[in-house]
Amino acid sequence: MGTYSIKEASKKTGLTGDAIRYYEKIDLLPYAKRKQNGHRIYDEEDIEIMELIICLKKTGMSLNEMKNILQLPIKEKLSSVPELKRTLLNYKEKVISQIHDLQRIVDFIDAKMEKDETLFRPQ
Repeated sequence: MGTYSIKEASKKTGLTGDAIRYYEKIDLLPYAKRKQNGHRIYDEEDIEIMELIICLKKTGMSLNEMKNILQLPIKEKLSSVPELKRTLLNYKEKVISQIHDLQRIVDFIDAKMEKDETLFRPQ
């Protein structure tokens, strides 16, 4: 199990160093362990939490909602944490709805491109 500097954690997860520090500051991420020189170090579990935050963020979940989720026993099976399971199912439905909306937009653009039409209805 390796350890990562903030720069390496940033590269591995796609979060900026500033975002990682901010998430620590607001207690979304646990405070990083430190080397003797004071530099932050992260382990695989920290990376997994960062990746989970990215995933939850993409669902449209607020940082406060994420904090609530991350305070639940996230290492337990979903069946043993009904609140977590219910929340994830709600966000899954939201994402499915967003996918349908985006597909309608793609279909609209495809139809306009295929027929070489204007984006407006003719007057």
